[in-house]
Amino acid sequence: MAAFKTLDDIGNISGKRVLVRVDLNVPVADGKVTDATRIERIAPTIAELSGKGAKVILLAHFGRPKDGPSPEFSLEPIARATAQVLGRPVGFASDCVGDTAGSAVAAMNKGDVLLFENTRFYKAEEKNDPAFSEKLAANGDIFVNDAFSAAHRAHSSTEGLAHLLPSFAGRTMQAELEALEKGLGNPVRPVVAIVGGAKVSTKIDLLMNLVKKVDALVIGGGMANTFLAARGTDVGKSLCEHDLAPTAKQIMIEAAEAGCAIILPVDGVVAREFKAGAACETVAISDVPADGMILDVGEKTVKTIGEWIDRAATLVWNGPLGAFEIEPFDHATVAAAKHAAARTKAGKLVSVAGGGDTVAALNHAGVADDFTYVSTAGGAFLEWMEGKPLPGVDVLKR
Repeated sequence: MAAFKTLDDIGNISGKRVLVRVDLNVPVADGKVTDATRIERIAPTIAELSGKGAKVILLAHFGRPKDGPSPEFSLEPIARATAQVLGRPVGFASDCVGDTAGSAVAAMNKGDVLLFENTRFYKAEEKNDPAFSEKLAANGDIFVNDAFSAAHRAHSSTEGLAHLLPSFAGRTMQAELEALEKGLGNPVRPVVAIVGGAKVSTKIDLLMNLVKKVDALVIGGGMANTFLAARGTDVGKSLCEHDLAPTAKQIMIEAAEAGCAIILPVDGVVAREFKAGAACETVAISDVPADGMILDVGEKTVKTIGEWIDRAATLVWNGPLGAFEIEPFDHATVAAAKHAAARTKAGKLVSVAGGGDTVAALNHAGVADDFTYVSTAGGAFLEWMEGKPLPGVDVLKR
């Protein structure tokens, strides 16, 4: 039995008003959604609830409105995109509380889908104001949270509502939580983590948590330079947070105490300028020229990472190994991603990845669909990896 309540626990919902918190914070240009991935992910939950006769009322935020309602942050264009993905009409209410919202709900028939306007048009939403939570709850009989990406925030529409209505995890939330449990909660060992990206400063909590939970930690990207420098390696003009050398040393000490192997680059792809097609060479990490920048890990390091992936039963990945946005500095990330995907498809690896750059990198490598689970949750995924409580999840526990 799952540790949290799911739609399997919900009972008869025909005619019931079900408030569903979803993630519709999607990219929009010229009034049109340019990437509907997040809408596609919530479609199964909406279809299941609607198919059982529920009146499905969607709650979501969009962007970061500062001073109340603003046309640029309206969810109305996203209602149209959601209707296209679902292949059915989606109504829109120009408010999420009060008479406008209540009238729209009163006009619903069984199976209808309605999207409320941006919950963040009210400052009380982010304050998790009890009175605002009650106004939201007035339009529902049941609460379903299907927005893991917002679960690290204790807002009215993510946490407050769950104290006022019977509450359950939607299918997307359920899939995410089950995947994360396989990744770090109760994983099959050995567990290998790959952590990349530009800066150690943004991932200190993450690294400190991982070294206590995984068997090996592969560090790539610009952040690897900080660890190399902390060990006395001259990294030339590479991106490096020299002031964080003591932090890097402490992470390596804690890893050693926990029996976690730290895997750092032994060679790097070096260029004098950061641009596509820049002249580059692969050198040993000890031979980085004074005017050079490490923009990717080298072939020997790629081979070592592949060997660790081969040893792993579980892989957790956050962050690229190099400047993958620019060729040829995408090579290591693509090679490691394809290797992990092949092991996953062969049934030899549980692979869980997440974070904006990571998703982009796996899509770039063409293997996102081949991983066990790829989270689009961003901040919530990182906070889960850091071992922090997620209010929107904790409130759904049995």
